[in-house]
Amino acid sequence: MLNFDEERFRSIQAGAAALARPLGDCVGSLLDGGAHNVYFLGAGGAGVLMLPAAQLLQRGTTFPTQLVHAAEVVAMDSVSLGEGSIVVIPSLSGTTPESIEVLDFSRRKGAQVIALTGHADTPVARGAQHSFTNFAEDDTSCESFYLQSLAIALAIQRAQGRCPDYDSILGDLDRLPDLLIEVKRGFEDRARAFAEEIKDDGYHIITGAGSLWAQAWYYATCILEEMQWIRTRPIHASDFFHGTLELLEEGVSVILYKGEDAARPLAERVEAFAPTVTDRLTVFDTADHELPGISAATRRLISPVIIATLMERVSAHLEILRDHPLTTRRYYRRVVY
Repeated sequence: MLNFDEERFRSIQAGAAALARPLGDCVGSLLDGGAHNVYFLGAGGAGVLMLPAAQLLQRGTTFPTQLVHAAEVVAMDSVSLGEGSIVVIPSLSGTTPESIEVLDFSRRKGAQVIALTGHADTPVARGAQHSFTNFAEDDTSCESFYLQSLAIALAIQRAQGRCPDYDSILGDLDRLPDLLIEVKRGFEDRARAFAEEIKDDGYHIITGAGSLWAQAWYYATCILEEMQWIRTRPIHASDFFHGTLELLEEGVSVILYKGEDAARPLAERVEAFAPTVTDRLTVFDTADHELPGISAATRRLISPVIIATLMERVSAHLEILRDHPLTTRRYYRRVVY
């Protein structure tokens, strides 16, 4: 596979899966100690990757759960954030200014902070009371953060008696890294062909629903916009028919992510409509990819992981075809570091 280190990928995702039990123990201890709500407070793409876990708790438990922009919490406060709060801060670099600021803010208010970082000797990792580090880089961080945040959500579900398959799901996650490599291998030809098809496009509408809305937003904004300087319109599939459909015309590229959770019909509605206007609909469906031994219940939870691992292969080809490395930025370093 083009520009792909199999052992590096396996090690990073296995590391994320291996953190599931320690994260579960940490969350369980905090709940036993009286924690009564959870805030997912990330910045940029890392914050968006927390959305599936937050949704899982909001829709499947009564545990108060919020996902808010880190900078906005610091600017506007939140009265329920304080003693008894679990604050989850993901930061790949561990040096993101907004993440450092919200960590300090949360600790001053008495919250217990769980940091998820890719580097241990960093301000975010050092500043949190509970620090979990799994080395990753931009091309492997999506899956890693999805798995770690899922582990936190599952631990809260278990504490509420709403996750009877907890041990089985964690066992599935342990098997996942090798299976994801096979998914990548089977997708390589399509990834190359799709990258070739879109390499000269300057605009895409990207949509998804349920747990895949996070990945639609992330790939549009953090990959195509930030890393390739391509204009996009990320739109939730349920909002597609409330404005964005009027932007459709022949030749407009629409990228649709279909998962295996209860929001799948929302994606199918877009899938049915878009081809009546444009000849450029591309559908990526997690159900098309085999994961032997992984239960249907786990598959529903990891749809974002599957799409992220597919899109990494598209990105690997796209940067070569467009002669634009994913690390090339114009302003990023001036603003973030």
